[in-house]
Amino acid sequence: MAESSIVFFLMKLGKLVAQEAKLFREVEGQISVLSNELEWIRLFLEEAGGKRTYNKRLKLWMNQIRDAAYDAEDIIDDFMFELERPRQHRLNHLKFLRCLPTSVSFADKLTLVHELHGRIKEINVKIEKTLANKSRCGIKNPSSTTSEAWKWKSSSEVVLQEEKKRSPIVEEINPVGMEDSVEEVKQMIVEEESSGTTTTRRVVSIVGMGGLGKTTLAQRVYNHSDVKNHFDYVTWVYVSQDCRIKELLVEIANDCKPDRDEERKISKKPPREVIKEFLEEKKYLVVLDDIWSIKVRDELISCFPESRNGKVLITTRNQEIASHANSQLYKLRLLNKTESWDLFLKKIVVPAELEDLGKKMTAKCHGLPLAIVALGSLLSRKDKTTSSWRKVLESLEWHLNQGPESCFGILALSYNDLPYYLKSCFLYCGLFLEDSEIKVSKLFQMWIAEGFVQRRGEEKVEKVAEDYLEELINRSMIRVVKRKSNGGIKSCHIHGLLRDLAISEAKDSKFFEVYENTDYTSPISVRRLTIPHKKEIVHHINSSRLRSLIGFVGEDSLTSCLAPKLLTVLDVELSTKLKITLPKEIGELIRLKYMRLRGGHGLRLPESIGRLVNLQTLDCRFGKIPWSVWRLHQLRHLYGYYSTVLSRPMMSRCLTFNGDLSIHLLTNLQTLKLAPGPWLEDGLGKLPQLKKLRITDGRFKNSSELYPENLMKLTLQNCDLEEDPMLTLKKLPNLRILKLMGNSCGSKMVCSSGGFLQLEVLGLHWLKKLEELKVEEGALPNLRALQIRGKIMIKVPQGLLQLENLRELKLKRVSSQLIEEVHEGKGEDWDKLRRITYIEK
Repeated sequence: MAESSIVFFLMKLGKLVAQEAKLFREVEGQISVLSNELEWIRLFLEEAGGKRTYNKRLKLWMNQIRDAAYDAEDIIDDFMFELERPRQHRLNHLKFLRCLPTSVSFADKLTLVHELHGRIKEINVKIEKTLANKSRCGIKNPSSTTSEAWKWKSSSEVVLQEEKKRSPIVEEINPVGMEDSVEEVKQMIVEEESSGTTTTRRVVSIVGMGGLGKTTLAQRVYNHSDVKNHFDYVTWVYVSQDCRIKELLVEIANDCKPDRDEERKISKKPPREVIKEFLEEKKYLVVLDDIWSIKVRDELISCFPESRNGKVLITTRNQEIASHANSQLYKLRLLNKTESWDLFLKKIVVPAELEDLGKKMTAKCHGLPLAIVALGSLLSRKDKTTSSWRKVLESLEWHLNQGPESCFGILALSYNDLPYYLKSCFLYCGLFLEDSEIKVSKLFQMWIAEGFVQRRGEEKVEKVAEDYLEELINRSMIRVVKRKSNGGIKSCHIHGLLRDLAISEAKDSKFFEVYENTDYTSPISVRRLTIPHKKEIVHHINSSRLRSLIGFVGEDSLTSCLAPKLLTVLDVELSTKLKITLPKEIGELIRLKYMRLRGGHGLRLPESIGRLVNLQTLDCRFGKIPWSVWRLHQLRHLYGYYSTVLSRPMMSRCLTFNGDLSIHLLTNLQTLKLAPGPWLEDGLGKLPQLKKLRITDGRFKNSSELYPENLMKLTLQNCDLEEDPMLTLKKLPNLRILKLMGNSCGSKMVCSSGGFLQLEVLGLHWLKKLEELKVEEGALPNLRALQIRGKIMIKVPQGLLQLENLRELKLKRVSSQLIEEVHEGKGEDWDKLRRITYIEK
């Protein structure tokens, strides 16, 4: 994590120097020294920090380096804040006096630059002293200009040495119900290929998160008598993260055991040649256990002969590796509560009076066999008393985190294998409540606000964030909870023990901390703080370094929550249902990029939010939003389902000569979910980036009053349109998702021929007036999902059966007549419809 902090800071520094080239020229020397030193350190930490260390001296040294990077980031952020604040005060309060300057005065600038020079110099001295201490941790001095200059001394105290190549003890993890899995994988392995179908070896992949029992399953298959009898030759190769291909090939070649007469002849042959010659005419099975990269997978597998009699079984945590090159997949799952308890009972006999405590501890293992087995082994060494087991329950995370062979140590292998840009993204998931369903759109917006997602050429950062999440999912660090009808990810979840690991790593690296109790006073070094429970309400936030605040706060804490001037993410739930006005001090948070306010249905935002010029996301679903919101030119997402945007006061209009503010100024807006108002009168055609729109409780003569042509998702709720909305909406060339709810149509809707050419999802929810939907031939050619909710129609929509791409018909609380028609319809098309229909009572 330390190297990630340095990388992100160096990126930020590079951008700022480019933006303020003239300004930073005054301190160019000190910034150059700082950048060079941190780059060297980053190269070292990229090697050393890739493994989890339990060496206290080494950890102290790495923490000091990370703290220096954090201090440098704080200095730069402070400087930019002081530079930006006067500009914003003038721009927002003195626009009517055009003669006044709109930037920091020359004298003030010199003062700020002089102070910056001194503070960076102090940081450079601090880093120099920290580097001087590296010999205490077993690190040699650099002697060349490459990262290889950083070497470890041979010391038993340094844990970050190459791990011994060995196969882990797999007999310890023996999940219940594995017999079925063994049989399924065994059949995939021993199944004969049809003659002439292929000459390629078959590869079967067992995939799943760390601790699920992949190696156990593979070994059970490997040792099965049917497998041993089926193959002429079987071998097991433990690969690991730190494998060396050449060494593994030599190991495999030696295991081939040629005749003594041939041994001298082949001693000079390359291992690849030895392996291929030995296996050429044999039925063989090679197990490659614990593969971490596609490159290693391909290099190893290419050493085995191309034969339909050859089989390779691999285990991996990475789904991309598992599915590579048309491998057959076998995905392991987590245990349910019953299976978890059965596995626990296999490890320890539980007295009746301790069953409740045992089940509570087993539940904290979240279905992970490794954790359950570790827990059973731990308790087998403890007294079987209520007090003894309760102590273990209260400190279970600590017990699972002791040493590299611990449960956390094994799970941490996946975390350590992440590239730097994914480590911060993964740790951030630990900020969310345990077992919570994380909405992907929200997660992306927070990652982007924090600066974790970097642009790739012209590609949008949202697409890059999507790729980041997919990679975390493929690495079994995050799992998908819900998918959208179009196949995209709607929500995700982090396994409870991986969340505990994230919290542990985050605390260790000062990435974030969890607010523990009401007496807690957050230290000045906290950068991110999460408050997970309503009973834990912050009264004092005194960390001047705080970048993110997430959780529950009290009404009397609002002002103190807005004290940290460098706050970037504010996501809080108010503990009051009373009407409340957010303090005007919010306007001072000019670094704020993400603001989400929950609770407090009578919440009112002050006009000062118009000064939050860096704000990208504003989520205030209930309440009143001031007219100054139209000043937020960087705004990408505005959520206010039932919020009203107030009109601009007449006095305020008289004080400006810059023309009227309107929504048309929000040219970066991508998502808009808002109650209608005067702001909607001129339409939304001037918002080129708008992709998602939701309007609630609107009154329109026709739908042509609303929509930019670039919309991809549209939701209308209780909009009371006087005419069939399909007449206009069918023309939107990019519309992929359309949802109509409540009083948003009349008694009949017609999807005419040639309309909705790109539409993939159509949702009709509780449309009280709708009696008939007609789909003409040539309409909705790409529709994949139709969702009907409520007793709105009694017949299957006319023309529905002709839609070739329809994959999902979801009926919820619909009329009994509609269900009967689906069940009783006859013919091939009706059979297809029945197969894709999902009925929910």
